[in-house]
Amino acid sequence: MRDAARTREEILDVAVREFAERGYAGARVDEIAARTRTTKRMIYHYFGGKEQLYVRVLERVYTRIRQAERELDATGLEPAEAVRHLAELSYDQQTSDPDLVRLVSVENVHRGRHLAKSEVLADLGSPVIDLIADVLRRGRERGVFRADADAVDLYMVICSYCAFAVASRHTFTAISGRDPLDPERREHHRRMLGDMVVAYLTDPAARPGPPPD
Repeated sequence: MRDAARTREEILDVAVREFAERGYAGARVDEIAARTRTTKRMIYHYFGGKEQLYVRVLERVYTRIRQAERELDATGLEPAEAVRHLAELSYDQQTSDPDLVRLVSVENVHRGRHLAKSEVLADLGSPVIDLIADVLRRGRERGVFRADADAVDLYMVICSYCAFAVASRHTFTAISGRDPLDPERREHHRRMLGDMVVAYLTDPAARPGPPPD
């Protein structure tokens, strides 16, 4: 008999790709079963149903993101260097895991209703936002960052830049004639994100004033 834990992991591996490629409505449990050499009945036994399997897939990818974020470190770096470092590492993480971005897009189509059903995800938080907040605090204390910079806003900008390259890759390529994930331009795009974040934070005209609530 196959090891149950290993079988569940194999099912989740295949399910991540199936839901990322076909969306929630288009994904087929029969296809997942065929690609894992198991049965639809067995998948339902392990996970309860298609929706429960999809929620587990979301939990898997979001947990993977958070674990990667916990490994980010800006210790010992000056504020501007630290925030560039975090932005560029976030770019690496998100553009190297396209299934993640696709699944986030799929779940947004469903207005996050499946995500809201997960007790696991409700407690995950976002370590990188805490890291950014600490870097912003240090930058404000040294007088090098604008006072109104907000960690969540900044993370939204970083994620938007990264997610666009993956989620809109094919349409943008068709319209512009340039692949936003072209390996030859990867380092340029990575550096450009860092440049924009640092330029925003160090804008001399925006430094005075109280920090955000």
